[in-house]
Amino acid sequence: MAERRSCLSKEAKDGLEYLKRKRLQKMRSCSVNETVGLSTMARSGGDALRPSSASSGIRLRVTSSATAPSSTARGGLKKEKVEKFDTDDLKWTERLPECPVYRPTKDEFEDPLTYLQKIFPEASKYGICKIISPLTATVPAGAVLMKEKSNFEFTTRVQPLRLAEWDSDDKVTFFMSGRNYTFREYEKMANKVFARRYCSGGSLPDSFLEKEFWKEIACGKTETVEYACDVDGSAFSSAPGDPLGSSKWNLNKVSRLPKSTLRLIETSIPGITEPMLYIGMLFSMFAWHVEDHYLYSINYQHCGASKTWYGIPGSAALKFEKVVREEVYSDDILSADGEDGAFDVLLGKTTIFPPKILLDHGVPVYKAVQNPGEFIVTFPRAYHAGFSHGFNCGEAVNFAMGDWFPFGAIASCRYAHLNRLPLLPHEELICKEAVLLNSSSKPENLDITPTELSGQRSIKTAFVHLIRFLHVARWSLVKSGLCTGLVSNTYGTIVCSLCKRDCYLAFINCYCYSHPVCLRHDVKKLDLPCGTTRTLFLRDNIEDLETAAKKFEKEDGVSDMIATGEELYTYPSSITLPAAEVDGYSPYSTIYFDFNTDVEMLQPGNPVMSCEANASCISSVADDYECSTSADYVNRRANCSSSSESKHSEEVASSISNKKTRFFSAVQDAQLVADQESDGSDSEGFRVKRRSSLKLENRTVVLDTRDSDHHPEHKRLKNGTSTTKEDVVVAVVLADKEKNC
Repeated sequence: MAERRSCLSKEAKDGLEYLKRKRLQKMRSCSVNETVGLSTMARSGGDALRPSSASSGIRLRVTSSATAPSSTARGGLKKEKVEKFDTDDLKWTERLPECPVYRPTKDEFEDPLTYLQKIFPEASKYGICKIISPLTATVPAGAVLMKEKSNFEFTTRVQPLRLAEWDSDDKVTFFMSGRNYTFREYEKMANKVFARRYCSGGSLPDSFLEKEFWKEIACGKTETVEYACDVDGSAFSSAPGDPLGSSKWNLNKVSRLPKSTLRLIETSIPGITEPMLYIGMLFSMFAWHVEDHYLYSINYQHCGASKTWYGIPGSAALKFEKVVREEVYSDDILSADGEDGAFDVLLGKTTIFPPKILLDHGVPVYKAVQNPGEFIVTFPRAYHAGFSHGFNCGEAVNFAMGDWFPFGAIASCRYAHLNRLPLLPHEELICKEAVLLNSSSKPENLDITPTELSGQRSIKTAFVHLIRFLHVARWSLVKSGLCTGLVSNTYGTIVCSLCKRDCYLAFINCYCYSHPVCLRHDVKKLDLPCGTTRTLFLRDNIEDLETAAKKFEKEDGVSDMIATGEELYTYPSSITLPAAEVDGYSPYSTIYFDFNTDVEMLQPGNPVMSCEANASCISSVADDYECSTSADYVNRRANCSSSSESKHSEEVASSISNKKTRFFSAVQDAQLVADQESDGSDSEGFRVKRRSSLKLENRTVVLDTRDSDHHPEHKRLKNGTSTTKEDVVVAVVLADKEKNC
C-alpha cells in the first residue's frame, strides 16, 4: 500500500527543512553545547508518514536533563511552551456552554432554508448550531466514494500539531503531503494511529479527547497529522432510494434552492456552490476562520468519530479579531493597521489557539460535538474552529439568504481595504435579487415569516445604497468633463484593477482595455499609460433600476435602514451625498452626457464599440478574462463592424494575441505578487479556497469560469490544493487554439 503513494513534494521537503533549521538556530542559545542526533521517526501518521515530515513545522528544544519532562519526545526533543497561552489548566473546557441543538420533524425537515429561517432568531445569536437529521442515509459514505465515485483518491495536507508564537520567526504553516489515498487506505491509516495511541479501536469520551487535544498541541509527542480538506466531491448517494440523498438536505442541492441567493451565480464554485469533502484523523483540525464573504456554511458528518466545534457569534467578530490582534499575533506579522490586521492573517486559515484566551477577554465562545448524521450550521461572520476525535468524513458547502447581504457588504469592503480579489459577484447578486423582488406580484406582508421579511428589506436596502452611490458617482464623472464616451455594458461582473471591487452596473475603461476601474475612484487622479480615454460602460436598464430603488426607498422598514451603512458601498470613494448636493446634485435626476471632444476619443473600429458583448460570456467574477483576451473573441466582435473598420480590428486582435492578454493585467499582477511573497506555506498562495493562480514570466494567466458544466476540469481550487495546468487558461494558448479551429 505504501508503495502506491508518492513521497513528499520538493516544496514541502524544502519548506519543512527550512523551518526546522530556522527554529533550531533561534533556540540554540537555550540549548547545551553538545551534538544530539535528531530522531526522524514518524509518530503520528503510522506507515503513511515519511521520515522527512516528522519535524514539519515543530518548534524543538534540545535538553540535557537526565529526567526529561513529560512533553519530551523520542530523541530528546520537546515542543517549546508558548507563554501567551495557558495550557496547564484545562478546566475551561468544562465551562464552555453548548450551542443550540435542534431536532426537526420530517415535516419541518422538508426544506432546509425554510427551517433555518425559522430558527434564525435564536440560533444566530450563538454563531453555530447543531441540527440532528430525522433522515438517515441508506447508502454509506464509504460505499458512495468507493463504488459510485470511480477512482476516487485525494491528497492530504500535513498539519503541525503545535502552538506558535505568531511572530515573524514562528508561524504555523500547512504543507501538501504529496501522498495519495483511497478512502479505505486513509481510514486504515487513521484507525491505526488511534489504536496505537490509546490501545483501543473504539470511541473515547468527548470531554477526555478535548483535553487530550489541547495537551497534545501544547506539549505532546505527536508532531504532525494528515488532513484531507477541500476535496472535490460529495458522499451523498445519488441512488433514488436513499432518503437523505434524495432530500433537499443533500448538500449538492442547498446552494441552488429557491431561497438561496447563490442560485443566481451561473457558474459553479467548488466549496461555495458545490460541496467539498473533509476527511480527518485523530486531532486533525480546522483553524480559526470565517467563511468567504461571510457566507453561511452547512456541514454534514457522514461517518466516523465525532468532531469538536468552537463558534463565535457574528456580533462578536470584531471583538474576536481585536483579541487575536492584541493577544495572539505580534505586530511584525500584521500587514494592515487597525481591525483589518488580524482579519488579513486569519484568512490564511492556519491560526489555532485555545478558546480560553477568548473567554479571559470576554469573547463569547460556544461548543458543539458533531456526530454522524448531524449537521452543523455556521451563521454569517461567525468565526469557528475545531478538531476530529478520530477518523471521520464530513462535507460542507456555503449558501446565502436575504439576511446575508449586510454581511456581504462588510466583507466586500474589507476585501477592498486589503486589495484582495473577491470570490462572489456581490453587486450582481444585489441587483438580480432586487429585480426579482421588484417584479414579484406577491405583497411582502402576505404569508411571509418575519425573518424572510427582514431578509427582503436587507436586499432592498443594499440595492438602494448601491444605486444611490452609482448615480452620484456618474453625476460627478460627467461634471468633471473627463468622460470621453458611453458604451452599453453587456458584461457580467468585472473586477476593478485598482481596489479589486466587483463591478456589475458600471465601470470606466481606458483605450487599451487593460485598466477597468470602478466609479469609486477619482477620474481626475487616474494616471494610465495608454492615454486619456475614459469610457463609461453603463448597463442599459439603469433607469429601470433607479425607478425600483426610488420605490423601495418609500417602503416601511427600508427608509429607516438606509440611514446607515452607506460607506460600505462607497469605499474607497471620497464622494459624499451632502457635498455633492452643495455642488448642485439632485438624487435620481436625469444625467446628460456632454463628452469632451478635445480629449482622445475611442476609435470607431474598437471591437467593444462595434457590437454588444455576448451576454452569457460573463456570469461571475473573472468570467470575462478569456472572452476579452482571446483572438477569437476579438475577431467575432470585429466582424460586426463595417468593412472600413476591419483593418483596425485586425490590429487589435493581433496586438492582444502578441501581448498575450493585457486585459485585467493589474488584477493578474496583484495575484502573482501575492504568490511570489508566499513564505512557502499554502496559507497565502492558496488563501482563498477556490482561487487558482500560476506563475509565468510573461504573466499571461487568465482565469476562465465559463461553461464549467461542460468543462469540469476548469475549477478554481480551495485552500491548500495543488495548482495544475487545467486550473488556468493561458490566453496565448487559447488564441492559437481558436486560430487553428
